[in-house]
Amino acid sequence: MRSDSGRTQSVWTATADVPVYPALAEDVACDVCVVGAGIAGMTTAYLLAREGRRVVVIDDGPIAGGETGRTTAHLASAQDDFYSEIERVHGADGARIAAASHSAAVAKVGEIAAAEGIDCGYARLDGYLFLAEGDDPKDLEEELAAARRAGVAVEFVARAPLDSFDTGRCLRFADQGQFHPVRYLAGLARAIVRDGGRIHNGTAAREINDGTPATVKTARGHTITARSVVVATNSPVNDLLVMHTKQAPYRTYVIGVRVPAGSVTPALYWDSADPYHYVRLEKPPAESPDGGDLLIVGGEDHKTGQQDDMDERWRCLEEWTRERFPRAGAVEYRWSGQVMEPVDYMGFIGRNPGDEHVYIVTGDSGQGTTHGTIAGLLLTDLIAGRQHPWAALYDPSRKTLRPPASLEFAKENLNVAVQYLDLVTPGEVKSPDDVKPGEGAVLRRGAHKVAVYRDREGRVHERSAICTHLHCVVHWNHGEGSWDCPCHGSRFDPYGRVLNGPAITDLPEVKG
Repeated sequence: MRSDSGRTQSVWTATADVPVYPALAEDVACDVCVVGAGIAGMTTAYLLAREGRRVVVIDDGPIAGGETGRTTAHLASAQDDFYSEIERVHGADGARIAAASHSAAVAKVGEIAAAEGIDCGYARLDGYLFLAEGDDPKDLEEELAAARRAGVAVEFVARAPLDSFDTGRCLRFADQGQFHPVRYLAGLARAIVRDGGRIHNGTAAREINDGTPATVKTARGHTITARSVVVATNSPVNDLLVMHTKQAPYRTYVIGVRVPAGSVTPALYWDSADPYHYVRLEKPPAESPDGGDLLIVGGEDHKTGQQDDMDERWRCLEEWTRERFPRAGAVEYRWSGQVMEPVDYMGFIGRNPGDEHVYIVTGDSGQGTTHGTIAGLLLTDLIAGRQHPWAALYDPSRKTLRPPASLEFAKENLNVAVQYLDLVTPGEVKSPDDVKPGEGAVLRRGAHKVAVYRDREGRVHERSAICTHLHCVVHWNHGEGSWDCPCHGSRFDPYGRVLNGPAITDLPEVKG
């Protein structure tokens, strides 16, 4: 399948097909409307359909066409923000709930794959956290103690099981997991339809309203009425400001390099760098000729829309990889993805602040496949009216005032404020003639900023460069061929069509 969220292709979207369903062509009523066909939306829809709810899933692109198809598909109870930090902000009870919910999600993916016969390469395996060069060994000692207090099965080992380099003393987290996310979602789609659910691709939500019933109005003018609506769009498209002050968008980069079969022990690996590196192995399908294994390495994160040096990011990943895995061969895949980093380390799953029947899931903090599964488990209970022990920790309305969360909140929102200075700066180019084929740039035309894209045939396309969410100036991302907003992470294709929220409408066309 082809991702609709950028030029690059992940190994997952390149090696799987998903069912394609027709666009919504009529008004429809249901129990639950799910907006977004990534892992959070599809898991929620699957579990609700299994309980007999009438479910309608809509997405403006293909199933798994957004960020789920751009993950590295780690399923982990280990936390990329560390249990020691979570405990400082959310207390010992919060850390225990974080551990329990992530562990339950890792197991749930395997249970669903087994029950539905989904061939998605699901496997349980160990995870290893090792120190980056120059980091303090006390960090691992502190994390070991905090993770154990949270109930995680973790221990010190002398080194990770890698022959190519010595990680030094590191933490081993038992019972982590991995899978092929696009094949998994293809299986969920078939099960949802089997159980009476409806899925509509090519169907964009343009307005989402709370009420009895709640309503979703589509770009083509149709209305879905529902008892409940779940907004599972990576960044919520129904919220103008509140949720977007609580999290920040980051681009993360991934390469897939071929290594000799059996040369790397299957496991999940992370270092303590900031931003950290994350590594896993993907085995070739059984029917494939022996061409070795694929080593998947990610990292080099930065704020969305605030850098345009993807080639350098991928180069740094490749250099890091070859230093530690000298038998690595050619780079076969390069891609990037977007993660939402909550200021207090935990995601947001539950009722949208101020709403009664609209639910959201966001703030995956780089653990989207695990977090999306947590969302399915939690939202199913909330929509069914059942109390859930995880609800308070993930409540989108929560207020976290303890440092360092309060300091992170201030830092990220100051960063957003600074981006508005782009409204008064000169353009990047003086004329559309300065834009090369296949590239884009922002120019100033009087009082206006214009996003200029020249397609590969030489035709020029002009859109307003002002993001339709909260009016920041978008920047060109040459690696993915998209216009990215540096304030809250909205992304648009070269012609201005929305790829990623919180923006819900396209960039307006600029008329002569």
